[in-house]
Amino acid sequence: MSVDVLFRPFEFKGLKLPNRVVMAPMTRSFSPSGFATEDVAQYYRRRAEGSVGFIISEGTGVNRPASLNDPNVPRFHGEKELDGWQRVVDEVHAAGGLMAPQLWHVGAVRTRSQDWSPPGAYDSPSGLSRPEKKLGDAMSEADIVDAIQAFADAALAAKRLGFDAVELHGAHGYLIDQFFWDGTNRREDAYGGKDLPGRARFAADIVRAVRKSVGPEFPIVLRISQWKQQDYEVKLADTPRALEAWLKPLIDAGVDILHCSQRRFWEPEFEGSDLNFAGWAKKVTGAPTISVGSVGLSGEFIAAYGGESSRPASLDELIRRLDRDEFDLVAVGRALLQDPQWVLKVRNGRTDELMPFERSAFATLS
Repeated sequence: MSVDVLFRPFEFKGLKLPNRVVMAPMTRSFSPSGFATEDVAQYYRRRAEGSVGFIISEGTGVNRPASLNDPNVPRFHGEKELDGWQRVVDEVHAAGGLMAPQLWHVGAVRTRSQDWSPPGAYDSPSGLSRPEKKLGDAMSEADIVDAIQAFADAALAAKRLGFDAVELHGAHGYLIDQFFWDGTNRREDAYGGKDLPGRARFAADIVRAVRKSVGPEFPIVLRISQWKQQDYEVKLADTPRALEAWLKPLIDAGVDILHCSQRRFWEPEFEGSDLNFAGWAKKVTGAPTISVGSVGLSGEFIAAYGGESSRPASLDELIRRLDRDEFDLVAVGRALLQDPQWVLKVRNGRTDELMPFERSAFATLS
């Protein structure tokens, strides 16, 4: 099947992408004490040189004491830290690429290090890391206001540094998603409630604050998921109507593009239709969407963390869905982590040169 549809330009607001391939955000933990190094800058530059249409950075911490649970994940606040990100975006632009930082707060997720703890209390809606699992204390209203401002400040910094857009991480059981999920949001104030649109107020307030900071034309991407790292089977919205009730207010608040995370992009989201998560999100909101989940490789990415290798896989199903405009953009993770030249090889028909994914790729900034 022709891959030409992958290489159609895409334009929305200030984004003018040469193709439909997005580099998915992937945590790297190669930024000592939270500073993005020259190695990080060159890592992203190599993907821009490899013709990735749009690069979304690894998650970067906003200015809250426990926004990160790993000391070597980069921060997106502080003069020296932002100087590092200036080098990153300058290198990407010099190679002809476009880039957004992913702004992140992990919420109530324990540190991955045995000899390091965050310099402050864990933030979460109700002091839960998962249903019935206590971790930290519920955020006060003042904490919530400060966290919202931290996202807005980071987004403004991204615009000032010359990034082309910004992505907010609202997926996978991290802070914004902990507010979405009734298993971790038991609040009875304006940021809680039994209905999903009510629990989405925290995200909507962040989006409104970011929009106010960056102005009307700067693109805002929101990453969302049904599944959580705490529970792969969770579904926040179990019908198209519930999905619309969740997502429409976020679009109204200022989100431009929805980045819809699935573990396997080809799986249908609801019974009675083969549309995937990104397809349904586009259908019910009218907004452009990014699809993601095990693109270009056999096996799915969660298993890769356990050491499972993956082989190059057919792109025919992806092309078929993109060709019928089910979604607009395609985020590629492990294939680009393994091989910065993946896009060029696909475009030029060099499929015999596509590389299998090996777990060792997690351990380098190749």
